Amino acid sequence: MIPWLEIDTPFPDVSKALTVEAPGLLAAGADLSPARLLQAYRNGIFPWFSEGQPILWWSTDPRMVLYTDQFKVSNSLAKTLRKIERSRLDGGRWDVRFDSAFDEVMRACAAPRRDGPGTWISDEIIAGYTGLHALGYAHSAEVWLDGELVGGAYGVCIGRMFYGESMFARVSDASKVALAYLVAFLRRHGVEMVDCQQETGHLASLGAAPIPRSRFLEHLHRATARPGIGSWTVASPLPG
Repeated sequence: MIPWLEIDTPFPDVSKALTVEAPGLLAAGADLSPARLLQAYRNGIFPWFSEGQPILWWSTDPRMVLYTDQFKVSNSLAKTLRKIERSRLDGGRWDVRFDSAFDEVMRACAAPRRDGPGTWISDEIIAGYTGLHALGYAHSAEVWLDGELVGGAYGVCIGRMFYGESMFARVSDASKVALAYLVAFLRRHGVEMVDCQQETGHLASLGAAPIPRSRFLEHLHRATARPGIGSWTVASPLPG
């Protein structure tokens, strides 16, 4: 039976996470306050639960991560990025921004997908991460076309560690474009790893791969101890 957390109960050690019935499940309960979320992320723990469930806390092993220098840009995506970068610099139809519509990005990520229902991102989750955004820990990357938000990604940044949460696209490749700009920014600021939490084929196609939780935690503790990133300013995702 997994531990139940009250508001002031600390997290169990991640070595206590289940390995069979629900691999990675560590605890349930508590809240999604900024303090609790920061405590979780600093210890390699993340919330993931469906509407109607209690808050569930996870620490998966192995852990899916994306090293920022291993992000895969396909030829077609590179062509799209060059087009969008030219448009962005020339004041054309396309633009890429950080942190100008964080709540809107979260709600777009929560919306029903063409191939399935809505995600696990509930109003409770949105409120918790909006609180982190107000404190400067949660960030969004946004792709705009003719003034409309058409793609984006969001996550949490502590020190020089970034934790990816979700992406969405309303036009082809818009989520990959948002991720490309985000990864390029993180790489320039010394962020070596993006936590992707769980294994998916889509993430693997972008260069993510699983590593042992022990190695993930070693990197996490070093990276979160470093000073945080200052200004989040969009720059080109492509060399040259």
